Amino acid sequence: MVVSQDFSREKRLLTPRHFKAVFDSPTGKVPGKNLLLLARSNDLDHPRLGLVIGKKSVKLSVQRNRLKRLMRESFRLHQDQLVGWDIVIVARKGLGDVENPELIQHFGKLWKRLARNTPVPAVKTETVGVGSPDA
Repeated sequence: MVVSQDFSREKRLLTPRHFKAVFDSPTGKVPGKNLLLLARSNDLDHPRLGLVIGKKSVKLSVQRNRLKRLMRESFRLHQDQLVGWDIVIVARKGLGDVENPELIQHFGKLWKRLARNTPVPAVKTETVGVGSPDA
């Protein structure tokens, strides 16, 4: 399946309800250096991303915005591996001090670790056997 490489509105977690669903019952957790990646299967044909970068964890708005840009771009480039996930990235203290190349490499590894746990879409199979009315 080919997923478009855009980062349109449908690829974002937009409402507090979407974020709450991921926080309340994550099916995948990937801890990283200075951040936490939470994920939950979404039964869609594309992944969705939400970012939580507070002022307490990253003080300067310039750094918060740089992190958001890098996270979105990395997600956009790797979204074909992440089909079926709602993902929330929670920033922790010290993330703003990490340089861009190191962050890009780190996110590549995080996406791969999450992709290993990719949810398998539920396929309904009907069996026709000896006790069924269709036999």
